[in-house]
Amino acid sequence: MCNNSNCVRTRFAPSPTGFMHVGNLRTALYACLLAHSSKGKFILRIEDTDQARYVDGAVDVIYATLKAANLIHDEGPDVGGDFGPYIQSERKPLYAEYAKKLVETGHAYYCFCEKCEDETEGAGNSDPADDPCRAMDPAEAQKLVDAGKSCVIRQKIDRSGSTTFTDSVFGEITIENKVLDDQILLKSDGMPTYNFANVIDDHLMAITHVVRGSEYLSSTPKYNLLYKAFGWDIPTYVHLPLIMGRNADGEVAKLSKRHGSVSFENLIADGYLAEAIVNYIALLGWSSKSDREIFEFSELEELFSLSGLNKSPAVFDYDKLKWMNAEYIRKLSPEEFAARAKSFAQVEDTPLEAKWDMLAALLQQRTELLTEIPGKIAFLHEQPEYDAEMFNNKKSKCTPEIAKDILLEMREAFSGMEISAQAVTDLLTACAEKRGVKLGQPMWAVRIALSGTPVTPGGPGEIMELLGKEESLRRIDNALAKL
Repeated sequence: MCNNSNCVRTRFAPSPTGFMHVGNLRTALYACLLAHSSKGKFILRIEDTDQARYVDGAVDVIYATLKAANLIHDEGPDVGGDFGPYIQSERKPLYAEYAKKLVETGHAYYCFCEKCEDETEGAGNSDPADDPCRAMDPAEAQKLVDAGKSCVIRQKIDRSGSTTFTDSVFGEITIENKVLDDQILLKSDGMPTYNFANVIDDHLMAITHVVRGSEYLSSTPKYNLLYKAFGWDIPTYVHLPLIMGRNADGEVAKLSKRHGSVSFENLIADGYLAEAIVNYIALLGWSSKSDREIFEFSELEELFSLSGLNKSPAVFDYDKLKWMNAEYIRKLSPEEFAARAKSFAQVEDTPLEAKWDMLAALLQQRTELLTEIPGKIAFLHEQPEYDAEMFNNKKSKCTPEIAKDILLEMREAFSGMEISAQAVTDLLTACAEKRGVKLGQPMWAVRIALSGTPVTPGGPGEIMELLGKEESLRRIDNALAKL
């Protein structure tokens, strides 16, 4: 990573207000990839200026999510750096200093109006024509401040003309200044608003590229006017398109909970692997200009470029993510899959725990989501109720009558042998040869008798080894009773 003045420096600046939405995660991912693909630095900054929305434990969620997603920050509250502190509430004196400089140069003013009592983010902004404080004599305003009158500091925007800026994704954008409001910069408690703190911190932390959602496009001219007021260089902007979800009627709308899990935490709980989630989110608005869809994280760090970003909204496709997750599950080593899947399988303190490695090997190629596993192996814990009609199978030419005959023969053979998957398979193969039928027929009869379900991970041999001889024979006896 570079340490010179030309270093690309990006930041992820989440507010600790709850879970990590996939949109926030994509912002963090692109900021990280942009920095590291340029041999630059990725900075984590906690933006806790909105104390009313602060959620206890949310900072830990941010750390845990970034770690799980492999988004390693080079500077931040937990790792330090040359531009700290990296938590905005710990930088509070800085903001007052810079806000007062803007007042002194005529780019901001003290506002004493009652409407400023609502100082939550985005509130208290109004038409400056309605604000008598904007035209107040600065000396008179200073007297009120010195007398201890409660106030906020607002940005004083010249309403004439327009502001033009260039975004790396959306190109050149011009916004008329008359639509901009005199936003609050510093609240009455001395805490900055999100918009003001961003500008100050991005400059002081030498951020070169600001990666954020396209919803901030309309606010960018206000940021730029602040940069110009201080005489600072304006960073490169990278605004990302919205992430959409598909409604039940096929229409698309901004991704929300009605479309499914929208947080990293919930997607993990739903059985997706972290690396599959990250790979999929990387493709929501970016392309490597190839047909490839599966990338190691190190490959994303190498290949990522701004030229690959798309300004069209991306649609979050859960089916596509599920397919990608299955690909990642198959790529895991057997040991890694067994370790990751065990907590989902719910086999702890059950007879299956001792045979988990064998069971995991059967499940790996048959699993798309880790949360599917309990359903796939439920029959091993307790056989479901089933009807004798289930022994009918056209493909294997099995009927209840044929199944009964096969099970009577196999029951006697099984009772006198050591049970292993291979030994059972060999016996069923010999049975099929003796009867002059395909192996599928005795396999089907025994599978239904053992499981009570037509689809199982593994065949009759594996099922018998997992159940053990005593339980297997008990289930075959129950099947014979049905027949």
